[in-house]
Order: sequence, then structure tokens, then C-alpha cells
Amino acid sequence: MTDNRQSLSDLASLTQAGAAPAAPAADEAASADAYLAGAEVVETAPLRQQELDKFGRAYATGRRKDAVARVWLKPGTGKITVNGRDQEVYFARPTLRLVINQPFGVAEREGQYDVVATVKGGGLSGQAGAVKHGIAQALSKYEPKLRTAVKQAGFLTRDSRTVERKKYGKAKARRSFQFSKR
Repeated sequence: MTDNRQSLSDLASLTQAGAAPAAPAADEAASADAYLAGAEVVETAPLRQQELDKFGRAYATGRRKDAVARVWLKPGTGKITVNGRDQEVYFARPTLRLVINQPFGVAEREGQYDVVATVKGGGLSGQAGAVKHGIAQALSKYEPKLRTAVKQAGFLTRDSRTVERKKYGKAKARRSFQFSKR
């Protein structure tokens, strides 16, 4: 009994010599031609849908430590408003403003979107992290193509580190009371 199977190298040599191999099925024709031509076949996942409200804004919630930020993103001039105040007034430290603008830097969209955010709870550092998380989420909802870049930078993942609770018999979470010999 003879074996009618051909290896891929035999198929490649046949196509280079000009002889056509047996035609593949109609759905597989494009990927088979690309494979035989030496091109890499990349299966792309379907993109997510753009999620906008009735005003054309993308909404997201960001969280960090005890802070929760509600963020609305729309095309504009790059103005960021936090709790009704400008970002320079609310976040006086330049490092906190850098943290907030990180998602725009990764997505290469500096100065293209206006952000309105309301933040509750936590301190300024946690609030800045919450606004950053919210901006990254809203950016990926407004432009789904940017999701991979923002996700690879780690901005879509909620930073779950929080302050450890105080235990009884301890001065703080782990620190013991000062020892007295006498």
C-alpha cells in the first residue's frame, strides 16, 4: 500500500517549481496561501466595542489603596480637572501629576483628551493612582486599539496593595511596643 501524504517541504518545493498542490477548502485558502508563501499567519482577536455615554464620553472607575476615582474622558485640549479644580491645584506635587499623565504617554495621546475626575477616600498618592487607573480604563474604552499598549504597561491592573490592619498587642501592624527591662 502506498502513502499518498506529502510533507510541507514537498509542498513548498512543488509550489516553487510551478506545480500547484491540491486546492485547500474555501475557508482555508487564504491562510494556506499565506503559509505556503512563507508569511506568518496571525489570528487577531475581535476588537472590543467603543463604550461611550450619551455625551460622547468614556467613563471608568479607578481604585488605589482606599481611594476611588470616577473618570470621564472626552476629546479635547488636554485639560485635567479633579474634584472641580485644575490638576496643578489639586495635585501640587509634580510627581503626582506625572503619575496621572502616564497612560497618555504610553498611548502617545498627550494633550488630546480632556479628563474630568471625582476622587474620594485615601491620601493624595492613592488618589493620584486611582485617577491614573481610571484614565487608563477610560482610554481603553474610548479607543479599544490602545488597550494592548496600556495593558502591557500595567495600567489596567488594579494595584491591590493596601495598608495592613493594626493587631492587638502591637503598636502598629507589626511593630511591638518598646521593651522595658525595668
